[in-house]
Amino acid sequence: MFQSLSVGVRDVVFGDKVAIISPCNLYECTIGDECFIGPFVEIQKGVIIGSRCKIQSHSFICELVSIGNDCFVGHGVMFVNDLFANGGPSGNPADWKPTFIGNRVSIGSNATILPVSICDDVVIGAGAVVTKKITEPGNYAGNPAKKLAKK
Repeated sequence: MFQSLSVGVRDVVFGDKVAIISPCNLYECTIGDECFIGPFVEIQKGVIIGSRCKIQSHSFICELVSIGNDCFVGHGVMFVNDLFANGGPSGNPADWKPTFIGNRVSIGSNATILPVSICDDVVIGAGAVVTKKITEPGNYAGNPAKKLAKK
């Protein structure tokens, strides 16, 4: 038997002046004031997006993610909450881990963010894979992402 589920936008707490470009899946999440959500974005239940954030097209923000204010999430950014600790995906939310993104964080297109904390004032380069917490402001790139030296 086939069951088609249509989500669209459901049970979302919106701040003022939020712009959403369809199609997208937003459900049981919170979106702050003056945010922009591009097309083909999925934001899952329990996610909190701060004010004045831009989430560009084709990004996936899974459960247990919190994003601060004045952040930018580029095209195709993927957040991960399941580390496959048992060798495969876990359907048990108790196995999933949270991700915390600070304020004024910019994440470049096609970056992958594993369950980590990222402090305020960080730039993540396009295609980077963030595997460990980031505690110092700065620019990070690579796989795994590392802080770039100042010039």
